[in-house]
Amino acid sequence: MPADPLILMYHSVEPYQADPYRVTVHPRRFDEQLRWLRRRGLRGVGMRELLAAPSAAGLVGLTFDDGYRDFVTEVMPALQRYRFGATVFVVAGGIGGHNSWDEPGPRKPLMSAAQVRRAAGAGFEIGSHSLVHRRMPALSDGELFDHVRRSRLILTELTGAEVTGFCYPYGAAGAREAEAVRDAGYDYACAVQPVDPAGRHTLPRTFVGDRDGGARLWAKMARHRLRAARQPAVTTR
Repeated sequence: MPADPLILMYHSVEPYQADPYRVTVHPRRFDEQLRWLRRRGLRGVGMRELLAAPSAAGLVGLTFDDGYRDFVTEVMPALQRYRFGATVFVVAGGIGGHNSWDEPGPRKPLMSAAQVRRAAGAGFEIGSHSLVHRRMPALSDGELFDHVRRSRLILTELTGAEVTGFCYPYGAAGAREAEAVRDAGYDYACAVQPVDPAGRHTLPRTFVGDRDGGARLWAKMARHRLRAARQPAVTTR
């Protein structure tokens, strides 16, 4: 596994009028961001490919949380134009529904079962964003066990492929959650901020929003490099 890979975190990509939680990127801005990456010799890839690479040189992980319908309608066509890959983390118990955890914010439809299969069939990695979108440290041990294992089973059965990646809702995780995810058979898991203990099941990511043009992306990449230089490389365990 590459040491301290750069992983970008997106949520939704679509035209919008209100975005109080700053989870939406306009398609025009998204295209600008992808073009910016390519011009700097970077290729967007899914997590499985990123972690399997001997080096992260020239690669950047692209991740999309929640499994919004616009992953199929907006994100996939844009990524395919640039020949980029990505991982989309799906809330297994919310397929075909909407982002109820953001109420009373704007209602966003989630992918249907057919759309999840379509994304997988197009070569995009499907990962688990748990069973429901709840902070995992607030779950009992029994709930935690159920959510991480059942979501993996649902998505594996739906896609016909083994689901090896997990993403913590809200990035909320600690040693207990990381252990539960690892014991459930996931190969890796994504958080947001650095988590103690650092490792393959608590990978930090860099948030990307609609305000992030070239200058802000450059600053975020520089911040990532500085953080990586100050911290020990994550382990492969």
